[in-house]
Amino acid sequence: MAIEIEAKIKVSDHDATRARLRAIGGEHLSDVLETNTFFDTPDQKLRNADNGLRLRKINNLHGPRGQNSGQTTHEVTFKGPKLPGTFKQREELQSTIEDGDAVAAILERLGYSVALSFEKKRQSWQVQNCRVELDEVPRLGKYVEIEGPDEKSVESVRAALELESAALISMGYSSMLMDTLKGARPTDRVIRF
Repeated sequence: MAIEIEAKIKVSDHDATRARLRAIGGEHLSDVLETNTFFDTPDQKLRNADNGLRLRKINNLHGPRGQNSGQTTHEVTFKGPKLPGTFKQREELQSTIEDGDAVAAILERLGYSVALSFEKKRQSWQVQNCRVELDEVPRLGKYVEIEGPDEKSVESVRAALELESAALISMGYSSMLMDTLKGARPTDRVIRF
């Protein structure tokens, strides 16, 4: 069972964090535009159990030195309920898939429907043994996510980025967006830049 351990912090912009990443030897990995589509049952069985079922399309805008530009990949992810801890922790099962449209059709045939779809701009960095994501989500703003193998590693990178006093956000982007969309029509649950 893979456990995701991450710190999420809201920021006004990414400039200071990007400068700190460079100063501490961070490696810039990629810039992507994601489309994250969450599926659920009509009675929101997954959301009510604090689970998530996500289909993600990743358009690679460019990697270091232009590598992988224009490449598109797809992932399907199950996220379990949040676990106790200083940082956001939850089970995460994820697999790269060949055909995102086919998987979406399979999920719909199984009784799931699209609960929310949103775009996210993401710049990925590697620092020590942690992944640092500089994210921008429409309607929500800009965030820094630090994901690592354990709380100590995440806290170490958080301190190196001078974000140790910033408030931690425990909610995922999908939950934050769903809270802003209460009562919205299904067509309003598609959020793009």
